Amino acid sequence: MDYLKEKFRKKVSRTSLSFIRSIINDIEWESRLTGIKGARGVGKTTLILQYIKKYHQRDDSVLYVSLDDIWFSDHRLTELTDDFVKKGGQFLFLDEVHKYPDWSIEIKNIYDDYPELHIVFTASSMLEILDARADLSRRAIVYKMQGLSFREYLNFTQRLDLKRYSLEDIIANQYSIEEEILQQMKPLRFFQNYLEKGYYPFFKESTSLYYARIEEIINMITEVELPLLRGVDISFSQKLKKLLLMISESAPFIPNISKLSERIGINRNTLISYLHFLQEADLTKNIYKDASGISRMQKPDKIFLENTNLAHAINPFSPDMGNIRETFFLNQLQYDHKISYPDKGDFVIDDEWLFEIGGQTKGLKQLAGWKKEKAFAAVDDIEYGYDRRIPLWLFGFLY
Repeated sequence: MDYLKEKFRKKVSRTSLSFIRSIINDIEWESRLTGIKGARGVGKTTLILQYIKKYHQRDDSVLYVSLDDIWFSDHRLTELTDDFVKKGGQFLFLDEVHKYPDWSIEIKNIYDDYPELHIVFTASSMLEILDARADLSRRAIVYKMQGLSFREYLNFTQRLDLKRYSLEDIIANQYSIEEEILQQMKPLRFFQNYLEKGYYPFFKESTSLYYARIEEIINMITEVELPLLRGVDISFSQKLKKLLLMISESAPFIPNISKLSERIGINRNTLISYLHFLQEADLTKNIYKDASGISRMQKPDKIFLENTNLAHAINPFSPDMGNIRETFFLNQLQYDHKISYPDKGDFVIDDEWLFEIGGQTKGLKQLAGWKKEKAFAAVDDIEYGYDRRIPLWLFGFLY
């Protein structure tokens, strides 16, 4: 255990507190079992190391370990935990739990056997908390972590302290919120940079290698995680990447499953399952006309990439701008809202608000028939909104 403690202390010492994600304040860290799910690269490891450094820096009752460490090739998690608790351990942080065989069974046993221990774990967005052998769904509080919002990107890069607003706030107090933000900075100056290279926090490490890092994430998901966690045939990885390219080129992608299965070379039912898996892996987002009771074998009505940076990485020369705008809106709203596909307009939010997404000349014709006070256009390339037109960038302040 001394080997793991030394590695842990080195990681904490190298962790910066200059910018901390807002989600750190949303998590109930004192719960007995807390999970943080999210895609590769969104900053899960950094978040828990920052929490430790901020609140438990010189606390010997705290231990962080990554379960993909070679130490676990010859040791069990239960063995480590027993030793840790006997020496006064109270807070155990477990990173990359999905890479550890039978992780759910061992964590369940640890939870039951050591009631004085608080456990926080991070894992792939495809993590299954509900498992027939070890149901953690009744024990664990699980949070979903996304990449940076536009607001967080601005705070990170410009050293600002811009606050977040709810969708209800934006709709009710649009003009005063716009004024408050615009007195501090010019959002449109940075918006395109965010759409291209601002979602994953590692953009700070090397801008020139940013898209290469995203390609590594796509490869790891399609070639390793999907085969390992969902049983996807690894020979289909190139076909899945081809599908991602097709989605990036569309405005938006409305799947014809029969034609698509022929073009890609995957049978219909398998293709629908894989579309669901891609969403679980946070590579895509599926939209349905009825967003309740979605089954794994239900065909999506629209498919988007999960975020705009994926579109620019996959298709750097010709991503569709209409698709980019809708992807941004969808990505920022999905954090805390239910989204469905309407007959008119682009998105219905929480079965209440209708939105049409577009550029400066976007009108309100497609919103006809919906309650006027509940129908809006999210418009790109404007600083101030007017007449039910809300600046698109403002929806980047929701989380």
